[in-house]
Order: sequence, then C-alpha cells, then structure tokens
Amino acid sequence: MMKAGVFIPQGWRFDLVGIDPAQQWEAMASLVRRADAGPWESVWVYDHFHTTPVPSEEATHEAWTLMAAFAAITDRVRLGQMCTCMAYRNPAYLAKVAATIDVVSGGRVDMGIGAGWYEHEWRAYGYGFPRAGERLAMLREGVQIMKQAWETGTATLDGEHYQVDGAIVRPLPLQEGGIPLWVAGGGEKVTLRIAARYATHTNFDGSLEGFTHKSRLLEQHCADVGTDFGAITRSANYNVAIGTDEREVNERLRVLRERLLPHLGDERADDAVAGYRDSLATGTPEQIVERLTEVNEAGMGYGIFYFPEVAYDTSGLELFEREVLPHLVGPPSGSDLRVLEADETVPPRPEEEVADVARATPDPH
Repeated sequence: MMKAGVFIPQGWRFDLVGIDPAQQWEAMASLVRRADAGPWESVWVYDHFHTTPVPSEEATHEAWTLMAAFAAITDRVRLGQMCTCMAYRNPAYLAKVAATIDVVSGGRVDMGIGAGWYEHEWRAYGYGFPRAGERLAMLREGVQIMKQAWETGTATLDGEHYQVDGAIVRPLPLQEGGIPLWVAGGGEKVTLRIAARYATHTNFDGSLEGFTHKSRLLEQHCADVGTDFGAITRSANYNVAIGTDEREVNERLRVLRERLLPHLGDERADDAVAGYRDSLATGTPEQIVERLTEVNEAGMGYGIFYFPEVAYDTSGLELFEREVLPHLVGPPSGSDLRVLEADETVPPRPEEEVADVARATPDPH
C-alpha cells in the first residue's frame, strides 16, 4: 500500500485562470478542507513565483504563506511543498518559518526541498542564476542548517554560501527529530547523494523504468554514506486525466488545452497535454490502478497527484477518490474518514474556530 497526496491549485500552472483574484483563496481553501475531510494523506503546493512554462500576469500564490493559511483551516492533513527552492530564502529563516507553521498545524509540516531550476524566476527576483553545481552546494548547506536548527534549536555553519552563527530557531517543531525532509530531484551524482545522507523522503521520476533506475542509485548512495535505504520513503508526482472511458479522458484533455492555449500558444499547449498522455495516472480507473500498483510494488510508497481542472470541476477528483484510491492506499492518518459523495460539500470551519487558532499563534511582528 502507498500514501497519497493532492496538489492544490495556486495559479502556477494556469489553474486558477478566470477566477477573480478576490475569490482564489476560497477556491483553494474549499479544496484543502475537502482533502482534510477525505481520503488524502497530504496537500501540496509548488514553490514558484511566476507561471510556467511562460511567465505571465496570472496570479501565482506564494507557497509558505499558503502553508500557514492551510495550517489554520485544517485539522488532519499534512502540509507540503514540491518543492521549496533552497536559494529563495535564507535557510535559517526558512527553518524558523517551517517550525512556526509546524506548531500552528499541530506537527503536520513536511519540508520539500530542492536546488531550483526556473531561471526566469530566479533572475526576475534578483537571485541571479548560479550554475547547477553552486545551486546544489547551496542545497547541501541549507539542509544541514535546517536539520541542526530543528534538532537543537540553534544553527551555526560557516559555509561557502551560507553563514549562520548561533541562529536561534524556537519554538522547535512539534515533530520529534524535526520536520521530515523531502529532497526532490533525481540528479544522480549529487542530489541523490544529498538525499541519501539527509532525507526522510525522496521525490523523483515516477515512470516504472525511471523510478527503478533512480532507486538503485539511491540505494548505492545510502550504502556509500552509511544510511538506511529502507528508511527513506520514495515518492513521485503524477498528472491526472481520468475518465470512465477513453472519450471522457480525451474530453478532459481537450478542455485543459483550451484553457492553456491563450497563454501558451499551440506548441506549448500541445506539449503540456502530451505530458498528461504520458502519465501513469491518465486513463480509466482500472488502467491507473494497474500502472500505479506496478510502480508501488517497485517501491514507490507515496504518490502526489495533480488534477489540472480541480478549481473548476471536481468530477475527476471524485472519480479518483472513489475508484482508484481504495485500491492503492490504506486509511490516511487521523480520525475516521471516508470518500465524499459527488454531491457533498465540506462546509467552512466556523469563523470563531479560525479566530481561536489565530489567537493561539504568536504575532510575527
């Protein structure tokens, strides 16, 4: 069996287009509440500032602000980013932010972390764009700082890229040993070695062939650095286009292409749709279960699923919850839960309950 997380649309993949910016938070919040009441283990966002694959003026909501907001309106689901770019925030500051949100959430934060890649975004925000080796070195140093901070409450490192000297990071995370580290990326010489040394979870290629290959390399790195390969949960991300038959799957992809076309143009829109057609999570429920069972048996213990239309249409999500998840996952962490029926909605939490959470949170100023 595996665990399953779901991405929440935040605009980065043109998945809030047409929704008034003033209404976008409620669109996200309603899906987060639904996941909290349903069969999902976790909810996820991307850590990006500009839309992809081309920058635009469409809104892209910031990941760690959303983490804090999600913490305040949920009770059970874990909260993750796939994945936080190490260089976008000072690592001691990031450790502090994550620890605070872990307290607010009652110990439900996961730290997805990687070296970053979206050059346009880096340069636009004034971060430059160091060569890959430098970005990976920043990742390595930053992970060391965060682990030290969460385990001891302070961090000191005189590194090539980061220097911290007795940075106090309290409150400590509520999770014993600190926040789980998901090192994302499949770089075979450096990223997987960093993962072998520091990660509780990895995230890389979800195809059967790619997953098997990266897993073998990770296992060898674990042997080299003296860590337990079996203690690392390996995860993968999957784009979902689900339908009861091929016609319904194709219609879902047609609607996606129409939404992307004005922003991406023909070639890029076609490329985006092709990425769905190649996904193990595109097809009928039976096809998806068969493919994911195979990669699960190869060691993929955690799937994170992206439904591109879910801000507008939850029918694909509902079908996946009813006819795919029961064959792949055990009960999620938390209290007794069930798959919601198609005509059910999740009411917002009472305003006074949200206010109580806010009052319990220290003023950051």
